[in-house]
Amino acid sequence: MHDIADLEGRGIVGVGVASSEFVDAAALQAKSLGFDPAMVFVAHPVQDRSDDEVRALADAALDEILRALTDA
Repeated sequence: MHDIADLEGRGIVGVGVASSEFVDAAALQAKSLGFDPAMVFVAHPVQDRSDDEVRALADAALDEILRALTDA
């Protein structure tokens, strides 16, 4: 969240990507930072997945990420 806020503060469009477990945490942190970032959430968990499974999550989220980047 801090990285996205920093990028946006420098005029660089960013999108946060996190697992669905962190929807509430992301909202709370964004509120505490006074920032409303574009966010995309993927299925949880991420860390125990194989490389191929992570690639599949990324592929599935790509259109939403691109929309968030271009709608900003």
